[in-house]
Amino acid sequence: MRSGIPLRKSLLVRLMITSVLIALCSVAATAWLAVQTTTRAIQEEQGQALADDTEILRQLSGYAATHADWSGVRTTLRELSDSTGRRVALTAPDRTPIADSAPPGTALPPGAAATIDPLHTDTYSEPGAQLSGTDPRAVGPYRLTAAERTRLRALATTRQKCFLRNGIETTVKVTPSGRPVLIDANGVDGNANVPNECADGRLNTPTATEERALDRLTRIARPCLDREHVGSAAFIAFGSTDRIMEPGFVFTKTASGGHDAERERKECVTEARREQLDPTVAPVAELFLGTGDTAVPHFDMSPANKTKVVAVTGLVLALTVAVTALVATRLVRPLRALTQAAQQPPEAHARVPVTTRDETGILAMAFNELTERRERLEAQRKAMVSDIAHELRTPLTNIRGWLEVTRDGIVAPDPELLGSLHEEAMLLQRVIDDLQDLAAADAGALTLHPEAVRADELIEQVAAAHRVGAEAAGIALRTTVDGMPWFDADPVRMRQALGNLVSNAVRHTPQGGTVTLSARREDGEVVLDVTDTGSGIAPEDLPSVFDRFWRAEKSRSRRTGGSGLGLSIVRQLVVAHGGTVTVTSEVGAGSVFTLRLPGGDPPTGPETDR
Repeated sequence: MRSGIPLRKSLLVRLMITSVLIALCSVAATAWLAVQTTTRAIQEEQGQALADDTEILRQLSGYAATHADWSGVRTTLRELSDSTGRRVALTAPDRTPIADSAPPGTALPPGAAATIDPLHTDTYSEPGAQLSGTDPRAVGPYRLTAAERTRLRALATTRQKCFLRNGIETTVKVTPSGRPVLIDANGVDGNANVPNECADGRLNTPTATEERALDRLTRIARPCLDREHVGSAAFIAFGSTDRIMEPGFVFTKTASGGHDAERERKECVTEARREQLDPTVAPVAELFLGTGDTAVPHFDMSPANKTKVVAVTGLVLALTVAVTALVATRLVRPLRALTQAAQQPPEAHARVPVTTRDETGILAMAFNELTERRERLEAQRKAMVSDIAHELRTPLTNIRGWLEVTRDGIVAPDPELLGSLHEEAMLLQRVIDDLQDLAAADAGALTLHPEAVRADELIEQVAAAHRVGAEAAGIALRTTVDGMPWFDADPVRMRQALGNLVSNAVRHTPQGGTVTLSARREDGEVVLDVTDTGSGIAPEDLPSVFDRFWRAEKSRSRRTGGSGLGLSIVRQLVVAHGGTVTVTSEVGAGSVFTLRLPGGDPPTGPETDR
């Protein structure tokens, strides 16, 4: 059988397309993530390598600034190589080896990474290096003796306390020469704004070591100053002896000559200082850096790698399509069986096999249950038509028969005959009224006029209406109420429902029995019970008691009266009020019909005390 479903709307095709899209998205997202992760890792590795290079250059420049030669640098190179994983090599400018962390004979990288010259550096990160191009750790003859360091340290502590008394917090920083310097909270030299109380000049006065070095600097700088005609060498001084070894602060005191003269004087002093420091620093060397034993991973998208990526992507897609086709086929097969069964004519009552326990299997079970309910409804519909015909045929046949014999003059129309015909007409009217109520309830057109109702008054009214008939049948009709429960309901319809139950109970209770109406409040609901001591209902008949035209007498005898619609009307009325009705029974002991309705609050005003 052709399904008639367009290919684009087929569940199998849609599942396959969805799975392919998901696979493509997954592959693309994985590839993007891999590239991003690899790129980030490479960038981090490169950043780390740059940081390592800077640290290597810093330490070797510091070594050169504090040593007159490279004779002991091999240990430093080995430590740097072990900590960074890089090969570190030093050579003279003509590539004569000085020291190397690699085994002898290993070829050098193609180019030098940097030139190490503490007197000419512009890439070094040490503070003050870029101001003059000289590594500030190259102090040479300006290095203080131990005694001078101790004395200056004591003077710095004294000045620090003086600053603190004037509300200035400072810290003591020791420069490479050993001279202490006061730094305020903003990182600025504390001598820039010295309180009068603290300005004793003792901390800023050059020591004997510094005086000798300054004299030597003056003699070296004199020829340049004389040649440039920018001032006498006798005027060379330091603007801040707290920072006497920082080259950017060396200047001449003369104010003549303008900015050009000032610049030339600084150049003369800087060159003189380099000449003074040259014997105390290591010679110029070339720095070579290699990858060593821990090379940075290289992300190589070679043709072979591209082929692997494409092959893996194709394999993922192929597996996705295959698995989707298999799963989709298993999903579609029971759905097609359901479609085929649903397209069968109603009389076929087709059922589908339940082969799985998943959602499709549950759907198949629901379909089979629906088919069974349809069969039951069809059987009930046929039985209902037969029941209605039976219920209407009997009174109509009686009325027709008596009217015919009366018309033919066989029987005189006496009051007894007319009374019998009236009774049959009333029975027919009752059946028609019951059917109208059921039809209105089925259509949702049952009209209700709810109001606040007292349960005790309701059952008393129902009992009063049926008490005469019950006493005539020798049956005691009683009422019991627990408290004063209120609920919202249509009192007329509720009297009809309870009246049907009481009539049914009286009809099936033998002489000397008892029928009891009771009311109580339970868990926010009002519970109404109609209990009898009649013949009871068999357990197999309990599920059918609320079906239309159902009677306990299988012979459909009307000996006990009733149309078989009373209990169906009771259920419809209770459901319309948002409640439920149930029955429990024991053969030979009686039955209990229980109505549960939503509870309500008593009305406010005079009605409460009626």
